[in-house]
Amino acid sequence: MILDEIAAKTRERVARCKENVSPEEMKKKALSLPSETGFPFEKQLKKDGVSFICEIKKASPSKGVIAEHFPYLDIAAEYEKIGADCISVLTEPDYFMGSTEYLKEIHEKVDVPLLRKDFTVDEYMIYEAKVLGASAVLLICSILGKSEIREYLQICDEFGLSALVETHDEREVQMAIDAGARVIGVNNRNLKDFSVNTDNSRRLRELIPPEVLFVSESGVQTAEDVAALRKIGVDAVLIGETLMRAADKKAKLAELRGVI
Repeated sequence: MILDEIAAKTRERVARCKENVSPEEMKKKALSLPSETGFPFEKQLKKDGVSFICEIKKASPSKGVIAEHFPYLDIAAEYEKIGADCISVLTEPDYFMGSTEYLKEIHEKVDVPLLRKDFTVDEYMIYEAKVLGASAVLLICSILGKSEIREYLQICDEFGLSALVETHDEREVQMAIDAGARVIGVNNRNLKDFSVNTDNSRRLRELIPPEVLFVSESGVQTAEDVAALRKIGVDAVLIGETLMRAADKKAKLAELRGVI
């Protein structure tokens, strides 16, 4: 499965990073930074109505290159200007053409809470996310055990970071709940054939306690999609390809919000 391939590649990448900056040194760097108070990523998701996590990504395994022209700093600034509640930044280099430099530079450019979108397989990546300026990290149930998720959530708390715990089915939702996740995402993409169906969010919504923030990921393309998810009590939607392909991102986000 592609997810296992990406996770394996990520472990290799982390091993190389540790050769350049040791885990002890990276943790020391993270600890030297002030902790954000109040978990700003979660605060944005708690606002009335559906919050929008707007994603910056150049490519994906299923669609290939999405944005040939990729002025990521301009895109981040535009997202902030048009009212993105949070910004998701891909830092995975081999399959999504992301970079940690993108996250670092975007953090210096905007004041919107940033999600480090990567395949967290080592606590080192959480320290690194803090150093790069992220407010949140992604934890994927399909590549982590419940004990790992619980441990990583505790580390996130220590550094004032939030964690979006991504699930795909009933078993993973229960795993996230048992681990103590405060933000649970449901990925609408089938990991076997890459098909997308937002019914996955509707199907799993009732399993998630009301006090847990709920994010619908992937396949949200129209105002009708957002409206349907709003009806079932989604707190936020993560929009990637739809916005990245839009020539007029302001108009597209307004359309998705249902204001035009």
